[in-house]
Amino acid sequence: MKIKDYISGDLFLWSLILVLAIFSFLPVYSASSNLAYLNGGEGNTLKYIFKHFSHLLLGLILLYAFHKIPYRWFKGLSILALPVVILLLIFTATQGTTMGGANASRWIRIPYLGVGFQTSTLAAVVLMVYVAGYLSRIKDKAITFKESIWPLWAPVAFTLIWILPSNFSTTAIIFLMTLFLCFIGGYPWKYLLMIIGAGIITLALFIVTVKAFPDISNRTQTWESRIDSFLGDGDSDSTYQVDKAKTAIATGGVTGVGPGKSQQKYFLPQSSSDFIYAIIIEEFGSIGGVVVLIVYLLVLFRIVVIANKAETIFAKLLVIGVGFPIIIQALINMAVAVNLFPVTGQTLPLLSSGGTSIWMTCMAFGIILSVSARRKEVKEQKETTTTEDMNPLDVLSEAL
Repeated sequence: MKIKDYISGDLFLWSLILVLAIFSFLPVYSASSNLAYLNGGEGNTLKYIFKHFSHLLLGLILLYAFHKIPYRWFKGLSILALPVVILLLIFTATQGTTMGGANASRWIRIPYLGVGFQTSTLAAVVLMVYVAGYLSRIKDKAITFKESIWPLWAPVAFTLIWILPSNFSTTAIIFLMTLFLCFIGGYPWKYLLMIIGAGIITLALFIVTVKAFPDISNRTQTWESRIDSFLGDGDSDSTYQVDKAKTAIATGGVTGVGPGKSQQKYFLPQSSSDFIYAIIIEEFGSIGGVVVLIVYLLVLFRIVVIANKAETIFAKLLVIGVGFPIIIQALINMAVAVNLFPVTGQTLPLLSSGGTSIWMTCMAFGIILSVSARRKEVKEQKETTTTEDMNPLDVLSEAL
């Protein structure tokens, strides 16, 4: 038996996922060196690579499990999961913890396992599935804005309002992807303009409120600091990470200094997560950086192909809704590393360390492969039926 006998769906996408997962061990192992010595550490980098391996292993298990679930089930599952996710977001905002240098509550601790879980990442996947399901149900109806407020925009708003105070970049990605899904799903564009206006007003009110009552949150100060750093107006402390990332990229040149030989990994605080792309370029050069970019673009290509060939509206919207954010997140991470975008805190999917990001990325890929697997089954059934209806001479002619 071959491996392909146990898996379903787009084999090319499977290959790209495995390439990213396997390659990730090199930069994560190298970039985690600084973590091994922080806070009186003994320099044991093996525990970080084992931790990354366990995250990837669980991620691939999730991927395999989800790609075996008929994609139509996800429509109903999202309706059941969304209220649970919103409750988790509320709990995270009120009782959550900070990790990895963040100055806002984004994580909750999983009991008995002692690991952190970023609930906003789960919310992004569940909400995209929910929106795709809703749009597929109204595709043949003349929907009004009033009719869509409670079933569509209320869940979206109530999800985003709990993510915004701690994670603006994730909020922005989810909001823009919701608008994009609605646009391609046939939702009236005049209503979308109203939603954009409401989103802008809500963000402005949040900023004004936080400015007036600083004790509520310090996130606007973080946003301002990151924008100032991007524009070159920040102080040396606020531009520290970006400057070290630039140094890493400049040191790498065309061919890089070699795997494991990065020097800036000892100075970049988020070298194994947010700025891992800079370490990749330092060690593998601009050639390695371009190859990584090409792999993500190939993933995007396969996502578009799978969406285009999907058999139902829900399947198309589902693939786009959970697939595009992966690529957007990757492009933002790489743009931040090369100073084309302000610092956001977005990781590089499958390549950065971090359990939640890996697990939710694998879950999203599993959903995409579920859609691809269903199309493949339908195609094989049609081919079998056609072959059975043909006489032996026609079969021989087709084979030749």
